[in-house]
Amino acid sequence: MSHLRLALLACLFMLASFALAAQAQAPAVPSAELAVANRTIFVFRSPLAGYSPADRAEAAQRRLDRALARKGPGTTSIHAIPEGAQVLLDGSLLFLVTPGDVNLLAGDTSDTVAADSAARLSVALREKTEQASPRYLAIAAGLAFVTMLAWLLALRGIGLAQAWADRRLQVLLARRIERLSFRNVRLLDAEHYVGLVRRLAIAAAWALRLLATYLWLAFVLRQFPYSRAWGEWLQGHLVDTSAHIARGVAAAVPGLLIVLLIAALARVATLTVTSISRRIESGQLQLGGLDRDTAAPSRRLANLVIWLFALAMAYPYLPGSHTAAFQGVTVLAGLMVSIGASSIVAQGAAGLILMYTRPLRKGEYVKIAEAEGTVVDLGMFSTRLRTGLGEEVSMPNAYVLANTTKNLSRAFPGSGFVVDTTVTIGYDTPWRQVHAMLETAARNTEGILETPPPFVAQTALSDFYIEYRLVAYADVSAPRARAELLSHLHQGIVDEFNRQGVQIMSPHFTQEPKVAQMVRPADWHGPAPQESPVEAAGSLSEKATT
Repeated sequence: MSHLRLALLACLFMLASFALAAQAQAPAVPSAELAVANRTIFVFRSPLAGYSPADRAEAAQRRLDRALARKGPGTTSIHAIPEGAQVLLDGSLLFLVTPGDVNLLAGDTSDTVAADSAARLSVALREKTEQASPRYLAIAAGLAFVTMLAWLLALRGIGLAQAWADRRLQVLLARRIERLSFRNVRLLDAEHYVGLVRRLAIAAAWALRLLATYLWLAFVLRQFPYSRAWGEWLQGHLVDTSAHIARGVAAAVPGLLIVLLIAALARVATLTVTSISRRIESGQLQLGGLDRDTAAPSRRLANLVIWLFALAMAYPYLPGSHTAAFQGVTVLAGLMVSIGASSIVAQGAAGLILMYTRPLRKGEYVKIAEAEGTVVDLGMFSTRLRTGLGEEVSMPNAYVLANTTKNLSRAFPGSGFVVDTTVTIGYDTPWRQVHAMLETAARNTEGILETPPPFVAQTALSDFYIEYRLVAYADVSAPRARAELLSHLHQGIVDEFNRQGVQIMSPHFTQEPKVAQMVRPADWHGPAPQESPVEAAGSLSEKATT
């Protein structure tokens, strides 16, 4: 018995499922409307007593025709019955409004829908009577003709106003742009902005023409009974659109005011941070661990955090921020920034590390990998060095952070930097003499400081020579002067070794030369440079002419 009950329940469940599926798949009954004088009086949406909405609309139209044929006063009324509400014309039934014909979710009832249909029927019957009056149609045609003349005059006036505004704006804009200059150099080209203003004026004129045409057409259509419904729809659509825009603007004003307030507070905060940072950079103020080197990056970070916080606070108050389109655009922009700006973020993070760890400062003389020179700029994304030989080396901060940095400006307290050079001398020359010659050459070079004194270190004992490294300290600020100082130091070393009769064993050699490779002091300047064959021929021709 239990199995039989389960089978019966399963069959009932399947039958109920099939019934629900059939009901869901059943096609919706099409609605039908009753129209009089081009106006929709009522829309039949549900069948009644086996009659479809189309049958009900056709029957209502036949009853209306019979009622109008009797030429009664045209009085409309409604009568409530248990099945709904009846709409009557001169006491005769036209149609019945049932609960299936109204939108219950919108709060409509049979009585309210019937009363509204009766009111529309009264208006339609009155317009139908007016449509049959030649006098009324003649007056409407006259008003339409006068309105057309006014429309044409309005179009002509818009054209004249556009031409006048075009000429006036060109002159005013050209004058204003010509006055906009920096150090007697004009910054902007007037023709580009004049063309843009002309296009904007043309667009505004066409917008006014379309608005005038729209208003004229709506007015003309409302003058004739047959097209009055269309004119009222155009007018209502314009009013609804304008009201929607006005409501949107009015609703956005409080949010925009809050956004402006947040922006003003963020601006005040950034100005305060900038003012304090300027005083720290100038040395007037000491604040915690901030100093002149870290004040600038700290200011940038603080301002960035302030504006990001302000943007996060102001975002919900921006017009359209809650729409799917706005959110999609912001998500797309964030995705593009996160994917495309990864290297920029890495460079910025490396720049912040360099700024806060302070391995180098602006104006210091450093050596980074193969680059050597004066730091002219330590930016957020790159570091620039000037070698003094007409070169400016720009390196990404991530590259600077990944390589060894030799700071030659911090070997001794105070201003200045280390100057070092290397020479190789044979084992047959006393090392004390080499030390003395190198130190003498350093002291005789203009720009080398006496304190701390120059010193020499023997850095290698190679197979054929000893490597000596001269270390001195210089007080020169300009990159060009630093490069010249190193050149003068090398010249002084060569002169001193030549003066003492000691040869420098660079490049490498494998055999002792028969003659010492050096220049005696008497031959330092050497003979005068000889003329090239072309110059010699020119001088001979000049002598022959003379």
